[in-house]
Amino acid sequence: MADGGTWRPPRACDDYWSEWKHCRSILNLFHNYYTYGEVPSCRQWKKDYENCREWEKTKSSAAKGSLCKSEKERTMEKQKHAPVWTLRKRPPVDWYLPLDEGKPK
Repeated sequence: MADGGTWRPPRACDDYWSEWKHCRSILNLFHNYYTYGEVPSCRQWKKDYENCREWEKTKSSAAKGSLCKSEKERTMEKQKHAPVWTLRKRPPVDWYLPLDEGKPK
């Protein structure tokens, strides 16, 4: 990867543009405001798109570094949250028995 010609961005530049457009959509803005009480910041998607285009045109190492850093931060943000459910090692002992859906409680 030392050579600028062999490295490719983690995503296609159009993917960054699509993510930015989705982030700025009225439905997404409304959803985020309703859920979190604030509108999302879409600057990073736009910046990543611009860096991707710059890398395609000039093979700039600064654009490459910025894209790599941004993707690493996104990955770390995803891994930061613990799963909601605890994962099982094996199925329950009585997994094959019928469910008690029709029985009164």
